[in-house]
Amino acid sequence: MTGIKLFFIVLFSAILLAVIAGGSIFVYYAKDAPKLDLTKLSSAPSSQFLDASGNVIATMGSENRTLVETDNIPVRLVNAVTSIEDHRFFSTRGIDPVRIAGSFMHNLKGGSLNGGSTLDMQLIKLGMFSTSTSDQNLRVKVQEAWLALQLDQKWTKEQIFTAYVNKVNMANGYYGMGTAAKAYYGKDLTALSIAQIALLAGMPQAPTTYNPYTNPTASKYRRDLVIEAMYKYGKITDAERKTALATPIKDGLQPLKQSVTIPRYADNFLKEAKAQADELAGVDTANAGVKVYTTLDTAAQQNLYNIVNTDTYVNYPDKDLQVASTVVNVQTGAVVAQIGGRNTPSNVTFGTNEAVQTNRDWGSAMKPLVDYGPAFEDGIYTSTADTVSDEPTTYPDGTALKNWNNSYLGTMTVKSALQYSRNIPAVKTLIKVGLTNSNDFLNKVGIDLSPMVWSNAISSNLSHSTKSSAKGVNSVRMASAYAAFANEGVYTKPYYVTKIVFSDGREIDYKPEKSQAMKASTAYVITDMLKGVVQLPISTSAGGNANVPGLTALAGKTGTSNYDDTERAEIDKKYGSISGMVSPDENFVGYTPQYSMSVWTGYKNRMTPIYGDTILCATSVFRSMMSMFYPDPSTVTDWTAPSTVTDDGSYVTVNN
Repeated sequence: MTGIKLFFIVLFSAILLAVIAGGSIFVYYAKDAPKLDLTKLSSAPSSQFLDASGNVIATMGSENRTLVETDNIPVRLVNAVTSIEDHRFFSTRGIDPVRIAGSFMHNLKGGSLNGGSTLDMQLIKLGMFSTSTSDQNLRVKVQEAWLALQLDQKWTKEQIFTAYVNKVNMANGYYGMGTAAKAYYGKDLTALSIAQIALLAGMPQAPTTYNPYTNPTASKYRRDLVIEAMYKYGKITDAERKTALATPIKDGLQPLKQSVTIPRYADNFLKEAKAQADELAGVDTANAGVKVYTTLDTAAQQNLYNIVNTDTYVNYPDKDLQVASTVVNVQTGAVVAQIGGRNTPSNVTFGTNEAVQTNRDWGSAMKPLVDYGPAFEDGIYTSTADTVSDEPTTYPDGTALKNWNNSYLGTMTVKSALQYSRNIPAVKTLIKVGLTNSNDFLNKVGIDLSPMVWSNAISSNLSHSTKSSAKGVNSVRMASAYAAFANEGVYTKPYYVTKIVFSDGREIDYKPEKSQAMKASTAYVITDMLKGVVQLPISTSAGGNANVPGLTALAGKTGTSNYDDTERAEIDKKYGSISGMVSPDENFVGYTPQYSMSVWTGYKNRMTPIYGDTILCATSVFRSMMSMFYPDPSTVTDWTAPSTVTDDGSYVTVNN
């Protein structure tokens, strides 16, 4: 045997052994590969939340992504990506034996497995493995190759390439090259230059390293490699190559914007809108690639946010006083704006929303709902001129009852009793109505205080220690309940979402739940009495501070909670003797024919009291908001009395 023959025999044997060894390794690792899951290779677009006018106000999801269709991918991008990543993409069957063999040899020498992946394999990695160092090994590479072979039998090259373009990480929170084109250049992929296309095509290998905003030098280096590769494989001319290479890396780049937008001014509203959308859709809508159409009035929401979070409109005593407020459209019942806190941390998303909490007391704002509303509904009172006595008395269980200032006004009309917020007449009215009938009335306007107690005549506090979020009062329920007074007795369950549209075109439409909660006469009578509240002098009632000059169609009620004797003693010990009203909560609920708005103010620690001018903050928030709704109050049409009511200008009488 000659030396040459021996050489070839040894070489052939070595190759054969290498093939057998390689095949054995391939089979050994491939048998444990996960099952090909095509759903993991497809990408869902970011979910979009839209306001009542159809404008996108927020994107949600773990990845900000706008999908592009195959027909909208320019040939230039195909050429750029394949030139730098896999120039034999269209002629291979999921794997490239030449590149993989080279990668295997490199790995056997102790190197990492870079450079051997086809686009098919890269898509498999993005969807079913990861780009972390722990997945940069021979086992994962073999499994990627095995799954890529299967993928090539399932999808066309066009489908694979489109999925890759939509899947890749493009830095700064953006995913998919179509998303990056819009975010970075403000254009569709089809409108980009060769230099811009090359920049995007080169980024997926190391998105952070090749980020043009933070690493322009590295980004230009990678972009230029793509341009040279395109020229090498005949995808661009020499003139195009020179022009692209000479293009500044910052050419066309737009100022970088936040990738996932949940604006601070609408954070509380969006938290509740998402919760309703999740319930309607039965999925986590933030990651479902859906469009959620909400009831948000963006201008109103921004105005409410500014009123609460700046000192331009309201004279807040300090930065810690909290405000929660909800605005409801009277005719539709839709929540149009909501704020759940003041001066919330900028790094907190979907935090506590006090607007939907039921842990604070709405005080005398309950009187129209618990006492006087059901009294007129049941015919106990038939005229606002009917009388009730304001004199020392007790609850039915014998507990002493007094007004906040320990004074008594004697016999007075029910209109005056409500307008001046006298506690004793309110409790006497509830006694006449009865707890059962009062609770029935409350249920019809979306409030449940059961089991009720007599003190609910002047308080929203629940009587039982175990408190459910389904029971009790919050700003949403108060705004919606008062909206029934404004809308001829029609109550609409509050809602934030009108429609959900899935990526496949399927829709879920929300139908508001409406009911005739009370007679139109009851609604009108209560409205007439509450119109008087906002016409009182501020020196007499904080309700007068809610008045908007020229807006005659305006009604509302203040609500002040109380400290018990033990708490008040603690307050006096800490703050000294404070004259006038001292309370943990100061509220106002008011409405016009178009909007119902509730405002709660207080401190997170209820033992920090509200007193002095701070009691005016709730009505100041309301007045400021209504002034923005009605720059010309004279255009607002007042309520009209129903045929069952006689209104002589001073008192209102229900004609049975």
